[in-house]
Amino acid sequence: MASFEIYGGKPLKGELYPQGAKNEALQVLCAPLLTEEKVTISNIPDIVDVNKLMALLQTMGVKIEKVEKGTYIFQAKDIDLSYLETEDFKKRASALRGSIMIVGPLLARFGRGFIPKPGGDKIGRRRLDTHFEGFALLGAKFNYDAGEHFYSVEAEHLKGTYIHLDEASVTGTANVLMAAVMAEGITTFYNAACEPYIQQLCKMLNSMGAKISGISSNLLIIEGVKELKGCFHRILPDMIEIGSFIGLAAMTQSEITIKDVSWDNLGIIPNVFRRMGIKLERRGDDIYIPAQEKYEIDTFIDGSILTIYDAPWPGFTPDLLSIILVVATQAKGSVLIHQKMFESRLFFVDKLIDMGAQIILCDPHRATVIGLNREHTLKGINMTSPDIRAGVSLLIAALSATGKSVIENIEQIDRGYQDIEMRLRNIGADIRRIG
Repeated sequence: MASFEIYGGKPLKGELYPQGAKNEALQVLCAPLLTEEKVTISNIPDIVDVNKLMALLQTMGVKIEKVEKGTYIFQAKDIDLSYLETEDFKKRASALRGSIMIVGPLLARFGRGFIPKPGGDKIGRRRLDTHFEGFALLGAKFNYDAGEHFYSVEAEHLKGTYIHLDEASVTGTANVLMAAVMAEGITTFYNAACEPYIQQLCKMLNSMGAKISGISSNLLIIEGVKELKGCFHRILPDMIEIGSFIGLAAMTQSEITIKDVSWDNLGIIPNVFRRMGIKLERRGDDIYIPAQEKYEIDTFIDGSILTIYDAPWPGFTPDLLSIILVVATQAKGSVLIHQKMFESRLFFVDKLIDMGAQIILCDPHRATVIGLNREHTLKGINMTSPDIRAGVSLLIAALSATGKSVIENIEQIDRGYQDIEMRLRNIGADIRRIG
């Protein structure tokens, strides 16, 4: 397995361009399954999870043509449904969680969909009930083979209905939405996720001929259509990478400009970093972060310790809580990090404690960080990346630490970040890939 060797403690300087959004890509790449016509998608990130999904789509019969870097044409004219019951499909589809989102389009267009238990980050329970409960409400019959860990749904025809999700699941919303756009009649979809990536999917589907209203809210009204056509779609810049770069600038006392961030789609992300004491300013559609020797965590109005927690959009995304936690280690002040959605995402803090951070892991969901105010810098150690977001958080910690750090299992980081070491080297980081 490959690893990163990092010599930290060096300020960085320059411009960083965020990649296309991983979470959006995994949704919109499945939408071409809804039509026989060609669909062009640009700003696709060149990362492991996305490439695995594209390879899976190809083996299913989707023709994929590269136009230029990050831009591809997809045509799902000849889908081999028999392949979905093969061992090769089970192996490929179980290798990434994003594969779950092929089920909705397959169900809508072909009346049946199959998926093995999908993989992904080991960050706690990530149930799929929401997806299949939504399909069932649309009229699909659900079956789960516990021995094979294989899910299937079938329906002679889908019919619009009232759906109230039990949780505002992003992938659940995307999947059920893609099934509902071709259901007969009207679907009223309540407690739908409304992240920018879902908004993007809705806009893409509408450009394909779907009739979706209520975009950007948690109440979607979908008027079913009989067929969809091709379209062009551009993926947003990755808000998680943008947040990661803000944290990187603060931790390494660096002057960094993040280019073309689609500021209006960042929600409260910039303000949460500001509450951590980080100076940043909007310059057109860029974010400028000046080199900052010190930064102080805000408190609540009564002076009590600030709590930062995740919540469905427009709340703060859970994918950036790991970054916030790392940033807090060198701030002045204390903060309580409350990871509500996933019970295993904070377990990487033991590596930060080994580096010298002052962190109390209260329980699987909460950690209190006591900022060191740079009076005691983190020290380099050998560590292992447990998942994508924790891996980048440890990478940021290593770049700020004194001495040498080695991060193993960086395949986890590669799943979500494109050419990360090359881009960091371009702004002065001392990082190299080994193995």
